[in-house]
Parts: sequence; C-alpha cells; structure tokens
Amino acid sequence: MTRARSSARWLSAYAAGFLAFTYLPVLLIPLFSFNDSIYVALPLKDFTLAWWRELWKQEGLHEALMNSLRVAVPVAFASTAIGLCAAKAVASERIAGSGAVQSLFALPLVIPYIVLGIALLLVFNTLGLPLSLMTVGLGHLVICTPFAYFVLMSRLEGFDRSLEEAALDLGETPWMTFWRVTFPLALPGVIASLLLTFTISFDEFLLAFFLTGNESTLPLFIWSQLRFPAKLPAVLALGSAILAVTFLVVVVAEWLRRRGGVEPIHA
Repeated sequence: MTRARSSARWLSAYAAGFLAFTYLPVLLIPLFSFNDSIYVALPLKDFTLAWWRELWKQEGLHEALMNSLRVAVPVAFASTAIGLCAAKAVASERIAGSGAVQSLFALPLVIPYIVLGIALLLVFNTLGLPLSLMTVGLGHLVICTPFAYFVLMSRLEGFDRSLEEAALDLGETPWMTFWRVTFPLALPGVIASLLLTFTISFDEFLLAFFLTGNESTLPLFIWSQLRFPAKLPAVLALGSAILAVTFLVVVVAEWLRRRGGVEPIHA
C-alpha cells in the first residue's frame, strides 16, 4: 500500500510538472498583453487595455482574418467529408488492406511540415498552379484529413452494426441507411471533426508560409508584425484571443467526440 501511494505521488508530481512545463509559457502571452509596456519583461509595469484597443486598428488584420476564414471553413468541410467516407469504408470492412489505409492516412501526421510544404510547393510549381489561398487550402486539406479520419473512425467503430442491417432488411437503400442511421449516430464526431480541422487550418503557419501568394493568412500576418518591437504587445493580445478561441473550440470538439449515442432520425 505504501509503495502504491508513493508511486501515485510521483505520478501526480510528474503530471503537474508536465502540465506546468507545457502551459505556463503559453499563459505568459495573455499576461503580457495587459502589461503597460512594449517590453516583455518582469516585473509588469502596470495594467492596461490599450493593446487590446490597438489590436483592431492594425492595418491588414481584418483582411488576414477573412483570408484565414476563407481557407479554414472549406478545408474543414472537405476534410470531414473525405474522412467520413474513408472511416465508413474502413469501419465497415468493405475495403481490403484497411490497416495499410490507416497507415497512409496517418502519414501526413509524421512528415515534418517544412518538408511537406517544400514538396507541395514543388508539385504546384510543376503543375503551373499559381500560389494563392487555394494552394494554401489544398495543403491544409492534406494535413487536416488525417485528423478528421481518426476522429470519425473512433466514432464509427463504436456503434451497433445491427442497426444498419435492420434498415437494409426493411428495404432502405444503402444511401438512405447511411443518411437515416449512420450519419445521425456519427453526428457528434462530424461536428467534432469540423471544429478540430477548422482550428488546425486556421492556426497553421508553415504550409501557409510556403504556399501562399500575395494574400496573407492570420498566422502570416502575426509573423510579419514581429519585426516591429512596438507592435509586439498588440500581437500578444491577438495571440491571446486566438488562444482563447482555439482552447474553447478544441474543448467543445473533444466533448462532442466523447458524447454518447444519438438517436437515429426516423422517417
């Protein structure tokens, strides 16, 4: 019993240390966004909201925000649709080599983004495709689809297949069975996938850096502002806002992914 308690204390200490190492540096961003100084240094000078008011006055911010939304929203829907189709096919064991398929879907997750960005840049240049928000979206689609696939796969592996079989036995077509039975059951995972892939695309920097043209996304705008020390506090305020929204979206996505079953839609 004593040994078990000692192990539990060490494990708790390790978990606390890991969380502190991971999140305390991130929490410094909102802390310094309220500091009445352009210098990021302790002790804090005074409390101010000036940098938050200055945030929306920055030239190019609104355009960069809209560009990120133009990329992230279509990418979220496209990657979720592709991930749902692939997860449905693998979960129902209708394709051979499902293990190889899962490995292929996981491949973009282990390739360094800088390598992937260079590779996609070479492909687009070879195809003669001009760099634009569309090429950024295509790059984001490559990295977001695996996240959508695994989120939806975890959802589709859990429900009772006899519900689909019963619908087919009652005369429903495969498409209507999917729409009336499978999709409602997978809906929490679909929403979670939409939120997660939107966040990943919205916050992504490296691929956007390689694949963008004259139109800047929000992460690229933030990068451009770091060259000017006087604008750093406003960038910290912007980063704090993005951090808060991203945290909220990821929490909601995970909550939806873990939700219990949803009643199928009846005719």
